[in-house]
Amino acid sequence: MTQWEKNLVRLGLTLPPVAAPVAAYIPAIRTGSLVYTSGQLPFVDGKLSITGKVGAEVSVEDAKAAAQQCALNALAAVHDLVGLDAVVRVVKVVGFVASAPGFGGQPAVINGASELFGEVFGDAGVHARSAVGVSDLPMDTPVEVEIIVEVR
Repeated sequence: MTQWEKNLVRLGLTLPPVAAPVAAYIPAIRTGSLVYTSGQLPFVDGKLSITGKVGAEVSVEDAKAAAQQCALNALAAVHDLVGLDAVVRVVKVVGFVASAPGFGGQPAVINGASELFGEVFGDAGVHARSAVGVSDLPMDTPVEVEIIVEVR
């Protein structure tokens, strides 16, 4: 068992199947030594785990958990394309948070993804990041996460 697999087991998490695209795109693409994922939603077994705006219908804690699920789905997309054993480091995380008016806690929400990458990859999971508040996201999801990883 690889270190990333051991870390997922320790966290009580499993890598899900790749989420099927909901529009005209692919889950991940490689160019050179970088893999870019498409924005990942918090799908669990093909269904959104939560909907609504953060700061209104969705709590920060629930949105943070959704961001973690998005991160797991992003890892699944990378794994399906090149295998997580090829990951050298997580380079960049971009998180979008569907925010109620006046909500400014986007960084706390996207920590759900960032913390997972650190737990799974250790120092190689530390990354640059953007956490952006938006008025709406596809399918009324509260959070969307995309990543860029360097691979061997």
